[in-house]
Amino acid sequence: MTVRAIARDAAGLGLRRALLGPLQVAARDAGRQDFDFLECAPENWIGVGGRFGEALQQLSARFPIVCHGLSLSLGGFAPLDETFLVRVRRFLDEHRVPIYSEHLSYCSDDGQLYDLLPIPFSDEAVQHVAARIRQTQDIVGRRIAVENVSYYATPGLDPGQRPLSEIEFLNAVLAEADCDLLLDVNNIYVNAINHRYDPHAFLAALPGERIAYIHVAGHYDEAEGLKIDTHGAPVKDAVWLLLAEAYRRFGPRPTLLERDFNFPPYAELVAELDSVRRILHDSTGLPSRHARA
Repeated sequence: MTVRAIARDAAGLGLRRALLGPLQVAARDAGRQDFDFLECAPENWIGVGGRFGEALQQLSARFPIVCHGLSLSLGGFAPLDETFLVRVRRFLDEHRVPIYSEHLSYCSDDGQLYDLLPIPFSDEAVQHVAARIRQTQDIVGRRIAVENVSYYATPGLDPGQRPLSEIEFLNAVLAEADCDLLLDVNNIYVNAINHRYDPHAFLAALPGERIAYIHVAGHYDEAEGLKIDTHGAPVKDAVWLLLAEAYRRFGPRPTLLERDFNFPPYAELVAELDSVRRILHDSTGLPSRHARA
């Protein structure tokens, strides 16, 4: 199985059914490339037939598709769903997916919780999560990437457990599991405001060689010191600045613009993708492949 190549300066959009019409129109025009790749949650597309399945086949025939999972629950205690992971592997192979990522969180406890909940920052949790990541990688037959997630409360630790900072926990999991990183710059900014740390120091401490691709998204300003990661608004200036810093520090990486609801006109999303390309060019000096007049 040969995966689809994805350029380091690629800019992508989420494959959401609400955007399917505009994405298909753009894909049919051979002289137009609003986006370079698409991202989908495999849970939402595995086994889908009819017009949606046909649309997926048409889009994946032209553009690389990366997969970002929603339900694996890497931090949970219920056994990993190996049957589901076998189905994921088939899906990845069928669509020649270059990257499969999941959230560094948990979302199940004797049933699906439909939320991404934080993992305690401890040495014990590092070992637990890393073992589940390694098991996942064995089943899907490839390295996966885990995403640094937003969180609003820090789980307590049992007496005697050594507390870790968020960056210590993340780096320890990456090293112990020997997996890649899906770097979400919006989540760094949101967490830095909510938990009072320096986002630039956090970024500087990341292992750049493990970054598979980047997420950039909008958030909601609940209060001066409280930001909510929504993926339902335009990217804010402070997050654009952090993205530029990531490019300067680590070089170009494929970058996905996340928008999950409250969709603007499609042209506004394309304009934000142009901002991604412009920032990448200005930060790295890499020529833009999709310059617009």
